[in-house]
Amino acid sequence: MHERSSVGELAERLRDELDRYSPGGKLPSSRALVERFRVSPVTVSRALAQLASEGLVVTRPGAGAFRAPVRTAPAPAGDTSWQEVALSADGAADLVPRSVDASGVLVSLAAPPPGVIEFNGGYLHPSLQPERAMAAALSRAGRRPGAWGRPPMEGLPELREWFARGIGGSFTAAEVLVTAGGQSALTTALRALAPPGAPVLVESPTYPGMLAIARAAGLRPVPVPVDADGVKPALLADAFRASGAPAFVCQPLFQNPTGAVLAPERRREVLRIAREAGAFVVEDDFVRRLVHEDAGPLPRPLAADDPDGVVVHVCSLTKATSPSFRVSALAARGPVLERLRAIQVVDTFFVPRPLQEAALELVGSPAWPRHLRSVSAELKARRDVMTGALALHLPELALPHVPSGGYHLWPRLPDGTDESGLVAAALRAGVALAPGRPYFSAEPPAAHIRLSFAAVAGTGEIAEGVRRLRTACDEVLG
Repeated sequence: MHERSSVGELAERLRDELDRYSPGGKLPSSRALVERFRVSPVTVSRALAQLASEGLVVTRPGAGAFRAPVRTAPAPAGDTSWQEVALSADGAADLVPRSVDASGVLVSLAAPPPGVIEFNGGYLHPSLQPERAMAAALSRAGRRPGAWGRPPMEGLPELREWFARGIGGSFTAAEVLVTAGGQSALTTALRALAPPGAPVLVESPTYPGMLAIARAAGLRPVPVPVDADGVKPALLADAFRASGAPAFVCQPLFQNPTGAVLAPERRREVLRIAREAGAFVVEDDFVRRLVHEDAGPLPRPLAADDPDGVVVHVCSLTKATSPSFRVSALAARGPVLERLRAIQVVDTFFVPRPLQEAALELVGSPAWPRHLRSVSAELKARRDVMTGALALHLPELALPHVPSGGYHLWPRLPDGTDESGLVAAALRAGVALAPGRPYFSAEPPAAHIRLSFAAVAGTGEIAEGVRRLRTACDEVLG
């Protein structure tokens, strides 16, 4: 069997042979299929993914592929009819002037001068990135027949299926769109859900890039405070009633910048409150693959527990790979999915096929789980070194929450600290910080800084960076 037609042909051959197996019966191993049909392991993986997307087989990591059970009755469909009202709302009568301010985003994107330790970065240091695996995946992808052709507008079916499995619940490939990075996905989501001039609820503090998206679209961010257990449901309900906002944007897992994880009882409340308000929840699940080695089992995405289409889910491969590996997904149910699709087509047409093919090659390779395990261990080690150094050298900085995922800490500065003055003094001392002010859509309750431990070369740089920060604090705090 030749590679050019191997995926489709193999899927057809396996489809014809499914009657040999009883429901729940195990299919031959991937290795056996490779040897029998003389195809690559990736071809086998893609053919099985195609059958899984058709509901014919079930794949279980580490166990193999099985014939899907016979469905006696379809699962009850969620009720998405409420979206007709939510999507037709005109929003505020007076439009909010659009403003495009990228300064908060550039803090974590701009490389500091040579010799300056990068505590302001928002991505993995090159030593933590799977550079060899990405290069090999891109090389293999580029040689695939048809790899440089036009992909389906929604994305490659196999990649959509992979993202759907990662979300969990009953999501299918048909409910997923492949997008060009999380920032692009968030932009599409906000444009789809809120007309210009409308309020949109945001966590406080929150990711500056999301605030910039909202303001550039003429939306009015309305803050809802978070604590160590995530957004406060009572205040979320108050904000919906007071504003009439059509959407709430949140990061329930390892929130940026606090690192908070939405508590189990609050998860249910957030979905209930949004549903009763006739509003959407935009779930930015941006660092699920950057969990630390000592973290316990992770909660499922909010979208996995939402049959009614309240949640628009955003997830990405970028944070766990490279800032240039911009492959992400939007997942949604109901009429909003077509609106999301239309906006993406108008804005970007589609994600380049070679990049999608490379993503499939990467996540299907043995190097992918090895990379995730390595990063998990390294991030924990770096977090521990940074928290220990802060406790030793800067005890006046309050650190009420130490996250078990993500790549940064969120210290509160002593009352009365000149935040911008400290950031400037730190740069003079040779360490770049992210100031806390851009993370608030309204007046901040206190001065903060965000310290990244992922963008530096190693634990030695972390220890040296904290020593330099001590020098800056001595200058500013006296």
